[in-house]
Amino acid sequence: MTKITPNLDRLFGKYPQSILERTLIAEYLLAGGYLISDLELLPLWVANQLIIEARRFAEQKMVEMNAKDDYHWDFRPSINLN
Repeated sequence: MTKITPNLDRLFGKYPQSILERTLIAEYLLAGGYLISDLELLPLWVANQLIIEARRFAEQKMVEMNAKDDYHWDFRPSINLN
């Protein structure tokens, strides 16, 4: 009987941010005690759930990073401190 494993190649896109995405996914998995390579050893439904959660985490982090880059707030106090 052949074990069905998640397709890890499909997990990561072929675009410039894929390295960042993979790093964030690895960070999420490591916080849960897993490595990316561990996904192949887990039951398919567990691996798929971890992938979904990890991708959601990575997407949120990347949106947060982009927001910080897009919005540069210039904070100047309205009171004179001198």
